Amino acid sequence: MPIVRRSKIRQRLLIILVTGIGGMAAAAISFASAVYDAANPVPVPVIGKGQAVDTGRWRVTINGAQMSSLPPTGTKPFEPKRFLLVDLEVDNRSVATSNGFMNLVTIQYNAAPPQPKPTYYLARDKWIASAINPNMPERLVAAWEWPADRPEPQTLSLAIGKQIYKPRDNLYGAPNWFDDGEAAVVELPVTQAAETTEQ
Repeated sequence: MPIVRRSKIRQRLLIILVTGIGGMAAAAISFASAVYDAANPVPVPVIGKGQAVDTGRWRVTINGAQMSSLPPTGTKPFEPKRFLLVDLEVDNRSVATSNGFMNLVTIQYNAAPPQPKPTYYLARDKWIASAINPNMPERLVAAWEWPADRPEPQTLSLAIGKQIYKPRDNLYGAPNWFDDGEAAVVELPVTQAAETTEQ
């Protein structure tokens, strides 16, 4: 076998060896970094009412919370009920109309939450909210029906989720927004509503 051919084979083997070692080192570093990040999560900031929270797709501001015997429509229910009402503002910062804000706010409660998700109402006309247009901030009221067997809360902790944009997702290869943990926790007092009824 000529000497030149042997040196080429050695060079190729050396390149394969170095590439393999480099790939294994990169995989080990990536795995160690993922394990470290999972073991040492970044603490979620705790803020008060009236502070804007950037969630990626949305800008959310929680303005207050109150207990009421009336839903946001102002119409008295046939049976007596109690509602937890949270006043908030949302601003859609994406380029498309969306109702994704309905999954952003959750109650942090020791026991199971009163309802998995609230019903959202537009504050301007007291009607159920649907999709919100970009660059048109809306004031909303999130309403949870409060169970009669639970004491009414004096304070409230609300977790606000965040989202990230991917130009290509892993499943369909299409662009979309995806949940990415919590952006902030809002702690605020709960007041009692001054109520006027509509029949």
